[in-house]
Amino acid sequence: MTLSKREDTRINNKLPVAWEGLPFITVWSILTCLFLYFGLLLLGIFTGVVSLFTIYFFRDPKRENQVHEKSVLTPADGKILNIQRLKDSNNPLYKPAIKVSIFMSIFNVHVNRVPIDGRILKIIYNPGKFFSANMDKASEQNENNRIILETNDGRKIVFVQIAGLIARRIVCWIKEGTEVQAGQRFGLIRFGSRLDIYLPDDTKLLIQTKNKVKAGKTILGYLS
Repeated sequence: MTLSKREDTRINNKLPVAWEGLPFITVWSILTCLFLYFGLLLLGIFTGVVSLFTIYFFRDPKRENQVHEKSVLTPADGKILNIQRLKDSNNPLYKPAIKVSIFMSIFNVHVNRVPIDGRILKIIYNPGKFFSANMDKASEQNENNRIILETNDGRKIVFVQIAGLIARRIVCWIKEGTEVQAGQRFGLIRFGSRLDIYLPDDTKLLIQTKNKVKAGKTILGYLS
């Protein structure tokens, strides 16, 4: 399926910030200028700080990655919250799997990236609640966007964008049927959240709980 011009622009972003952040940055910057113009110094300082933080939050740095054969890149910046070995089929892969949860604080880059080359089989959006993203029940009960990818050798992995307590907007720029590349931008979540990734149970992991990771750069592990 062909992506729209808007989606292609987001994925191949040339700006230092994500496009979704531009309306917020513009509004806070205009308010800052107005307050300072009318001599409202304290308000101007406050909105100026908010403007700078908004720019920082929506930053979208360019990242080069070295993709090795069968390597799985981290889809989100943040900290490894949990690693679970799921022995039964009660998970999105419908067979024994490894679930890696990544927590994104408001200080992390929130642009998400594709973990491995392949084709998007299905995207499933589920409305839900907004528990704190570092809670276990957030995986099952929070608003989420589930992306099922088939690798070039026929393996399947699933990665899930999950809204948090403050995050109220999940953005996904890719579509079902599109071919994607490891490290490619595919979406973002506003204002603190988490991302879960489900891998085949024979994946050789390189990360541990509490490790800090970077989307599109840190290698989670290798498919067997």
